[in-house]
Amino acid sequence: MELRHLRYLVAAAEQGSFSGAARRLHVAQSAISEQLSDLEQEMGVQLFTRSSRKTSLTPAGELFLGEARRILADSERAIETARRAQRGEIGSLSIGFFAGSVGLNFPRLIRSFRRQHPGIRISLVEMTSTRQWQALVSGEIDVGFTRRVEPEFRTELISELIHQDPIFAIVPNDHPVVPGPVDLRDLASEPFVLSSRDTSPAVFDKVIELCSEAGFSPRIASISSVWSSVVLMVQAGEGIALLPLNQQQYRTRDLAFCPLRSKNAFVDFVMTWSPQHESNVNRSFRKLVKAHSTGSVVRL
Repeated sequence: MELRHLRYLVAAAEQGSFSGAARRLHVAQSAISEQLSDLEQEMGVQLFTRSSRKTSLTPAGELFLGEARRILADSERAIETARRAQRGEIGSLSIGFFAGSVGLNFPRLIRSFRRQHPGIRISLVEMTSTRQWQALVSGEIDVGFTRRVEPEFRTELISELIHQDPIFAIVPNDHPVVPGPVDLRDLASEPFVLSSRDTSPAVFDKVIELCSEAGFSPRIASISSVWSSVVLMVQAGEGIALLPLNQQQYRTRDLAFCPLRSKNAFVDFVMTWSPQHESNVNRSFRKLVKAHSTGSVVRL
């Protein structure tokens, strides 16, 4: 049994004759008659009562007609579902992010995508950059917002620059360098609190690079895995820190966030995905992100 058998049956029932069904479907009348006879033989059920004037359904045919219409309607819905999936209008999307850099525009971006694509189920998963790269390769998430991808993942992942986050010196409010801009050489004797390289290699490497360009190696007092802990340690007097500005938390009491004089005092914030797990939903989301991103340094 094929869908065309059901279409022929519905047309013949609604037109009251095989000739009427043939005109409606633009096929030969003999094809209608032959296909419906084949259907009856396959089922072992007489569906039509045939006469020279009219073709009508048997009681069994009447019951079968309802089921045929349901099957055809289900098939049309299935086809439309596939087409909508092909257009990236339905499906699911898992997005990795880390709160330290997505910024205030990220929630608006997600809400905008939800409004434009109500048929897509979105899940947000907070992960460090390192964890996101692993999850993208495995297909655990579909797209990630991370720092610059480390070399070991660059053959498997594609990245697109969203913006560049400026790095600030985080110091006590009464520090002599406040309000900046700060020449890093003035901080050479200070103990430093660093963000862990295991969780944020791009930031760790950038701090070491900036200090090296200023002519010194930082005296590391402590290392922490999250932005908030680094700030807390600075508040506690453990040392000073160099971090990308977290626009959601930078108005922390007792601390000053001072810009640096160095022209390359920034780290990339990128959107990352795996071409091995590509989808139209993913493409639709990236298109929206690209339309909203600047690809430039974020400044206050």
